[in-house]
Amino acid sequence: MDFEQLKQKAHDLPRVPGVYIMKDDKGEIIYVGKAKILPNRVSQYFANLASHTAKTRQMVSRICEFETIFADTEFEALLLENTLIKKHKPKYNILLKDDKGYPFVAISREEYPRFSIESAIKSADLEYYGPYGGRGSANAAVELLKQTFLLPTCGKVFPRDIGKERPCLRYQMKKCCGVCTGKVSAEEYNEIIDQCRALLKGSDRDLVKKLEEDMNRYAEALEFEKAAVCRDRIRNLQKMGLRHTVTGGRLSDRDALAFVTLGARSCIALLSFVQGNLIGKKITFFDGLEENDMEDAVESFIKQYYGIFQSAPREIVLSKPLEDVASLETYLTGLRGGKCSITYPQRGERLRQARLAESNGMLELETLEKREQKSLKLLELVRDSIGLTDLPHRIEAYDISNTAGDLPVASMMVFEDGRPAKRHYKKFKIKTAAGGDDYGAMAEVIGRRLDRALSGDEGFLPLPELMLIDGGKGQTAIACEQIRQRGLTVPAYGMVKDDHHRTRALISEEGREIGLSATPQLFAFVGRIQEETHRFAIEFHRASRSKTMKKSALDEIEGIGPGRRKKLLDRFGSLKAICAAELDELAEIVPRKVAAEIKTKLGGGEEA
Repeated sequence: MDFEQLKQKAHDLPRVPGVYIMKDDKGEIIYVGKAKILPNRVSQYFANLASHTAKTRQMVSRICEFETIFADTEFEALLLENTLIKKHKPKYNILLKDDKGYPFVAISREEYPRFSIESAIKSADLEYYGPYGGRGSANAAVELLKQTFLLPTCGKVFPRDIGKERPCLRYQMKKCCGVCTGKVSAEEYNEIIDQCRALLKGSDRDLVKKLEEDMNRYAEALEFEKAAVCRDRIRNLQKMGLRHTVTGGRLSDRDALAFVTLGARSCIALLSFVQGNLIGKKITFFDGLEENDMEDAVESFIKQYYGIFQSAPREIVLSKPLEDVASLETYLTGLRGGKCSITYPQRGERLRQARLAESNGMLELETLEKREQKSLKLLELVRDSIGLTDLPHRIEAYDISNTAGDLPVASMMVFEDGRPAKRHYKKFKIKTAAGGDDYGAMAEVIGRRLDRALSGDEGFLPLPELMLIDGGKGQTAIACEQIRQRGLTVPAYGMVKDDHHRTRALISEEGREIGLSATPQLFAFVGRIQEETHRFAIEFHRASRSKTMKKSALDEIEGIGPGRRKKLLDRFGSLKAICAAELDELAEIVPRKVAAEIKTKLGGGEEA
């Protein structure tokens, strides 16, 4: 369908609310939007193209067809739009981080419940609370609950481990309730967990009221120690930061939201307030958006962000007005289970909070711009010093690690724009090269990495603008040969160390050295890469060696296969604990004959 046909089709649409779905020449959905009156909104895309932002012009140039779905109300259209965006993830819609990036605090459904951090809702055997803004926030919530309610942190499993060992130092310091002593019944422990549940739900006022009642009841019964525990919990709960940390900031009563642009980058700054106090901040960056994209960006953010958390504050104040907020308010009110209003304040405290969000957003953009300028200068220095054609936006570094030729492993470390990109790090177990053959191991690793990229594996794309090899001329030549064999042109240099194990120079496959000491910034940068590469390789090698030692020690015992080995490690937690276990304890997991064999071979507790 050509441009004029699309324009006419948009004009002829019925004047009702609905959703429009833009498609490209392959029939793929590239954008989903909602409209209060379909022909008015859709026609805007095909009229006065010069007034559109660059992103919108690019999208319109790719539209070959569009479909519409009619709705009874604009709110119904909003819900449908949200569902379709989640399902299809269109290229030109503004998408936030996936739900998988927001972990949950989980409580197990056991006699003595345990806490864990889960990436998604998967099991009916767990109760989930959240999601939280990140794993750090979820961990902080659990740690604070453990401190406040004196929960065990030792990793023991109850009731299995009750009375088996002397209580730990935390119990002696009155920082643990001491479930392991047997003095806390399952009923009492579950009462504590119920208090944790209440706080995770944000019901801190009800919890404080109940604790005050318990404190008074214990005091009247002359149980002053228990009354003191209630008193300490009340004090912790009344701290402003506790509720915010435990709920992950999901229960603010007002959020201030601002859309800010600086050059080619923009961001949405969200500040959360409780009773007028600032308790949290979230900055979401966007590339390629302009001031005219504000309406779409803010609407998309509000729907997706609060949709992920399935909750909303009582009020959202904006630094700039939105054209139509009624359907958004209806959507958020449904999430909250109570009234949620969106306002554009003109004066007073709300205006101050909106402007504070705006200034925070601008400061974040300015900080990011300065950091990027600094990174750009560093990349230019690397390019000019080595004589590269392109800026090395992606640098990969490789290291081989082994112990006297045994258990050789390799690491691939990635720097993007001068900063470690840990999500792209890779680990390799050497499969074909003989133990101690570092040249063969390097050839294998570089070859495997390049082959994965050439096969289209997105986990190994894009190729780097520079490869750094932890080694001299020989290893570098091996890497370059692997690159040439595949018809590629990735520059590769070795990192030559001095007597203090610091990289003093880069070396080419021909043996040409590029000194670093004369350029302190370059010397420090390459040194950071070399240290990070070595650290990553050593950690992987140690983990592999430890795993192999555990496996081989148990595998040498007749009667222990993968299933029994797993049961033993699950029960005791480590090889050391298995070695120290009593015969009767081992016999609970494996036949007594096998348990006796374990005691004979490992009973001394020596690492085998």
